[in-house]
Amino acid sequence: MPKVLAVFKDQGSANEAVKALRNAGFDREISVLSKDENQQGNKNENNDTAMGMDSGAVGDGVTTGGVLGGLTGLAVGAGALVIPGLGPLIAAGPIAGLLSGAATGGVAGGLVDWGIPEEEGQQLEEDVRQGKTLVAVEANDRKKDEAVNLLRQFKGENIKVH
Repeated sequence: MPKVLAVFKDQGSANEAVKALRNAGFDREISVLSKDENQQGNKNENNDTAMGMDSGAVGDGVTTGGVLGGLTGLAVGAGALVIPGLGPLIAAGPIAGLLSGAATGGVAGGLVDWGIPEEEGQQLEEDVRQGKTLVAVEANDRKKDEAVNLLRQFKGENIKVH
């Protein structure tokens, strides 16, 4: 199924785009990936070398629930990740499960497994590293143009369809 990806400079715009996508009938097809800004000052020694999913659900953790609850309202497949070189991230939707298994390739490697070209995956990883939010939508051929238009309407950048 085609995937529509966009990056947002701020979480507010990403949040509005996700709300519009949900109002348009997208739900479990939406993925969000963002830095967990609440964890930046609370890194432990293992955060730079470990990768894994937080054992709690999104609604269970104060930082995770606050970030994703406020950002997306998405709770399916969501959690906190720690990826070497990137630190703590918040992921929701299909991308969360994909990245939890990408132990060595980080975000870029996980995106390659999702059908995203390696060079573009590396750019998206860098965007997330810089604090941007990635929003991705799996959409059939009939709905992908609608997803593109909604992401563009809410200031999505570098919108690509794969």
